[in-house]
Amino acid sequence: MELNIPRTTASPEIRGDPVAGTLAIRGESYPENSFDFYEPVLAWLGRTLAAVAGFRLEVSVSYMNSSSIKCMLDILDAIGEAHAAGKQVTVVWSYETDNPRALDLAEEFRSEVAFPFIMNPVGS
Repeated sequence: MELNIPRTTASPEIRGDPVAGTLAIRGESYPENSFDFYEPVLAWLGRTLAAVAGFRLEVSVSYMNSSSIKCMLDILDAIGEAHAAGKQVTVVWSYETDNPRALDLAEEFRSEVAFPFIMNPVGS
């Protein structure tokens, strides 16, 4: 089942395609309750990772609050477990070149993982 969560002023657009094995997260992430917001994403991710041979996470997030960062770490942990189990996984993290905080965020996440993590600078 596809995952489609529309973007709001405080939460990102999230699109998941289980057939393609992709999850895309775009926008800013500071929902009132990040854990409630990301709960269906983590559930979808768990089901999808169990069913696919390869998985790709595409992220383009300019800002995340601290609880959203924790949720993203949970997402990356799930992907890391799939990688350790032999799945082919990749993260492509796009960031605006004129936003040093977005670059810092991407670098922090990249330092937490042991699987392919591509940082994709996007000019503004």
